[in-house]
Amino acid sequence: MERKVGTISRGIRCPIIREGDDLAKIVVDSVLEAAQSENFSIHDRDVISVTESVVARAQGNYASVSAISKDVREKLGGETIGVIFPILSRNRFSICLKGIAGGAKKVVLMLSYPSDEVGNALVSLDQLDESGVNPYSDVLDLKTYREKFGENKHPFTGVDYVDYYCRLIRQAGAEAEVIFANNPREILNYTKRVLTCDIHTRMRTKRILKENGAEIVCGLDDILDQPVDGSGCNEKYGLLGSNKSTEETVKLFPRECTDLVEEIQRQVLERTGKHVEVMVYGDGAFKDPVGKIWELADPCVSVANTPGLEGTPNEIKLKYLADNDFKDLSGEALKEAISKRIKEKKSNLVGDMASQGTTPRRLTDLIGSLCDLTSGSGDKGTPVILVQGYFDNYTS
Repeated sequence: MERKVGTISRGIRCPIIREGDDLAKIVVDSVLEAAQSENFSIHDRDVISVTESVVARAQGNYASVSAISKDVREKLGGETIGVIFPILSRNRFSICLKGIAGGAKKVVLMLSYPSDEVGNALVSLDQLDESGVNPYSDVLDLKTYREKFGENKHPFTGVDYVDYYCRLIRQAGAEAEVIFANNPREILNYTKRVLTCDIHTRMRTKRILKENGAEIVCGLDDILDQPVDGSGCNEKYGLLGSNKSTEETVKLFPRECTDLVEEIQRQVLERTGKHVEVMVYGDGAFKDPVGKIWELADPCVSVANTPGLEGTPNEIKLKYLADNDFKDLSGEALKEAISKRIKEKKSNLVGDMASQGTTPRRLTDLIGSLCDLTSGSGDKGTPVILVQGYFDNYTS
């Protein structure tokens, strides 16, 4: 019988992962037990994806507020520091901010507006239009911000992040001053020691600050890039990608885990004879059309992956062929013509009109986004995702 199903994404339930657990064995056992329970088979080029959260937990990669404070104090001097371009998130940044403020006497907090880097809005575009404020050039203090925009609570969380972040700074024992600007140079009018908290634009921000007279410039990726008093760390990303664990600790992004994906791949091959691909994934790369939030608060989608997931899709747009090359065909003749074109497609379709409109993104970003949406971020209990049929096409 002709196959009637394409890509399938399955959330795989696993035991609760604790520090020191044999994660590779747990993942493989869970996938194979699910296959037996639900009566499906494992195939070559299936993709097993593991959320970064359980990888970091198995690694025990945690750090305390006091460890963050100590590192900030040692790297930025412990006096007045500028903290610029943080995202507006209780989960992602609040505990980091507590630690940062604990390592300084005064924090000048500079928020981008009308929204943060990932789309959390301080004010709406309509409010901005009505105010006459130019976000590209105008620098606002807190008084002016309140006069122009009043109190603005996040539509989903109900939090006024301006007030919330200022309170966190003061509760940590530091003086707080907040300004609103989008040009990183503006912070240098307040302090020459700056911690830039943006994620994907951090390299540019650091360069601009250094070129314009900053004495010390650190990013979140420079804080806890080494252990502090036995804490966890991330040599590449520091605090980037961290999440709130408790009121006094953060779970950091996983450390090097290439060995993990290779071991999972090896164990599956040994137990099933099938060569699967494996990745550790973080946030998916997609944007919410209503909340306007760009999901990617992690520094990358794929923390680690096997080589078979490198590259981008090489696909032909079926509707282009149906509407153009084979517009006069229908039924079985159309099916055969399109199938023949797919089988004969070049190994690189860049510039070919038949590939126009196919998603020009990396495989790891596409698959990671699918996995993130499948696993969710709440109580589904499926930190492992099995994706099947992703590399199939109309002729499979």
